[in-house]
Amino acid sequence: MPLRMKPLADQVIVITGASSGNGLCAAQMAAAQGARVMLAARDEGALKQVCAAITERGGTADYLVTDVARQADVERLAERTIARFGGFDTWVNNAGAGVYAEVLDLAVDDHRQVFETNYWGTVYGSLAAVRHLKDKPGGGALINVGSINGDMAAPILSAYNASKHAVKGFTDSLRIEMLMHKAPVSITLIKPSPVGTPFPQHGRNGTGYRARLPVPLYAPEVTARAILHAAQHPRRSVTVGGIGKVQVLGATMMPALFDRIAARMAGMLTRRDEPVPFEPGNLYQPRGDNGQTEGHQHGRQFSTFTAAARHRATSLGLLAALTAAGTLAARRRSARLT
Repeated sequence: MPLRMKPLADQVIVITGASSGNGLCAAQMAAAQGARVMLAARDEGALKQVCAAITERGGTADYLVTDVARQADVERLAERTIARFGGFDTWVNNAGAGVYAEVLDLAVDDHRQVFETNYWGTVYGSLAAVRHLKDKPGGGALINVGSINGDMAAPILSAYNASKHAVKGFTDSLRIEMLMHKAPVSITLIKPSPVGTPFPQHGRNGTGYRARLPVPLYAPEVTARAILHAAQHPRRSVTVGGIGKVQVLGATMMPALFDRIAARMAGMLTRRDEPVPFEPGNLYQPRGDNGQTEGHQHGRQFSTFTAAARHRATSLGLLAALTAAGTLAARRRSARLT
């Protein structure tokens, strides 16, 4: 059965984690281009608000309150979408959570809950999506939102890093199995660089200092465009942002040096001049302050690397240039540190 990916205007798209950040931005952008969207998150108030706004602009949207850490919720999401729209063409696993804490200060229950959302939520969504798409005429797309932290590591966010490594491993294995069975399912892993979403405000924070994202940042629109491109064109993986690609290249080519540099960058994840009490975040329940694509930090609206990556010939040349630049920068840092 051949894969035939539809233009957005003819698609039904399911998006988890759709009440804020990258998921919300992708939902708004998809609906504006004519897609019918089914939105999933835990915060019903935010979902109602988002759907109402999309409808007011002439779009078509529905929602289901969903905790992706519960397989029954995710299966119900698939069933409700099929009942409401007759099926779906693209499923986006975007829901995510994080904890700001050093490993020795990280509660095991919190570590486990990050995996329940980020990893198991992706597994449950992938299973529901593939079971529908593999037998659907023309098939469709499964898009899992990982992170450049699935290719490298960073301090303070160890559980998040580990979960994104797991998401990458699972997604790659599932893709291979779909190829084995010649299933008409495009499986894409989206790997954003730091994006100016509300992630620091939503993250559980036990560091004692205000959480933040390392700069420079990209805007959620950059990730959303990558997601919607993958909904229409088969892509294995997409790194969002050239800055992140250079970091991953450095971590891959010179891992020991990268570890030493990353150890000095821990301060970029917290504001040491802003002490704060323990912040529970939305790890176990929604905060009720969703409905925003951006957080306190704002990022650049465009990535030349990500735009070029949509065209394979251009992206190969750009990747070669980035590799050379990353190697040169790593050599210069190594010379300064020795």
